[in-house]
Amino acid sequence: MVGVDVYSSTDLVNWKNEGVALEVSDDPASDITRGCVLERPKVIYNAKTGKFVMWFHLELKGNGYNAARAGVAVSDSPVGPFTFLRSGRVNPGVLPLDLQTEEAQAKYTEVNYDTYNKDKDPQAEEWWTEQFLADVEAGMFAKRDLEGGQMSRDMTLYVDEDGTAYHIYSAEENLTLNIAELSEDYLSHTGKYVRVAPAGHNEAPAIFKKDGTYWMITSGCTGWAPNAARMFSAPSVMGPWTQYENPCRGEKSEITYGGQSTYILPYNGNYIFMADIWRPKFPSDGRYLWLPIQFDENGIPYLEYMSAWDLNTFKAVEE
Repeated sequence: MVGVDVYSSTDLVNWKNEGVALEVSDDPASDITRGCVLERPKVIYNAKTGKFVMWFHLELKGNGYNAARAGVAVSDSPVGPFTFLRSGRVNPGVLPLDLQTEEAQAKYTEVNYDTYNKDKDPQAEEWWTEQFLADVEAGMFAKRDLEGGQMSRDMTLYVDEDGTAYHIYSAEENLTLNIAELSEDYLSHTGKYVRVAPAGHNEAPAIFKKDGTYWMITSGCTGWAPNAARMFSAPSVMGPWTQYENPCRGEKSEITYGGQSTYILPYNGNYIFMADIWRPKFPSDGRYLWLPIQFDENGIPYLEYMSAWDLNTFKAVEE
């Protein structure tokens, strides 16, 4: 009902309220009119343009979660004001790279979304047959959404060491993750994108890179209720991605300690796992879960719950 708030800190402990970075509009014709659903905003800095770019998941007012759009805004300052540019689905008319190979195309041309009941919820249990999962993997929903663009719900942003930025989001009715390259100014997509874990039902992606390996922690799709986290690794942002078991350890690891991944913050060679604790009955009282990411003897990331910790914890872990 207000917009995107922004806070600043010099120590990650004490925070200053800097106000509203992106205000929702009072214009009922605006995509971000007051009462829209604007979720999980992420901001990255473009060193070439000197601009701060915000992307977010947007649902149009009064339209439930059917729009599944990505919105973009830009500012000269991290505290705003950000200027809203537009919203829409992603990469219309463009197939993902993994569906452009000859082998993938053979399967892709065979699948037809119209053979399924269009009015039925894709999350419905009756749909989850082996054939349905095979059709999703072959690109059934990617084909359905090709002309208008791919759905974009839970999302994050990642800027690689060479300055290339990526938009990572849930697509295909939350069944598949997409990783899409952004343009040099970070304000649009290049058309280069891949699908990750088709039919795997992942959302809430959070990504980081350590020692040449890209890691991504995600969540399953269980509405507003927490579930067990998932983890993937890859030698390149564009994959191929390999899935691991739940990176969480200990009590309540099966519900990610009550949180859902949203971002991973690099800090002096270390990494902070950030998660949202949703409170759907009292949304404005939603909380956050931040934990240090640890690594086992094989360099595999994992999480353990800590009721309290400070930045010195990283030194203790390393020792």
